[in-house]
Amino acid sequence: QVQLVESGGGLVQPGGSLRLSCAASGILFRVYAMGWYRQAPGKQRELVAHITSGSSTNYADSVKGRFIISRDNAKNTVYLKMDSLKPEDTAVYHCRAQRLGMANDYWGQGTQVTVSS
Repeated sequence: QVQLVESGGGLVQPGGSLRLSCAASGILFRVYAMGWYRQAPGKQRELVAHITSGSSTNYADSVKGRFIISRDNAKNTVYLKMDSLKPEDTAVYHCRAQRLGMANDYWGQGTQVTVSS
């Protein structure tokens, strides 16, 4: 059974930092591309950051220079370090595991991030 479990969300003031984690089980983690997505109320889910199985990364323009995605294949975990947080970063953050070229595509339940003073 595949599970992606996010953690690390919470309430933070503008300018603050958080680190999200997504622990994967039931998959051969190292061959999967991993992504962080977010969905704010009334908005569509959007890609925040992506890391390939070879650790190449890309980011949404809105988070470049503030967020860093990384992975630890020994721990089957992907991280999202978020700095200089803004109120517009408020959303539920989900991780996604994709095996490119195949139908394997899994989502976690999400973790809430709220940026507010």
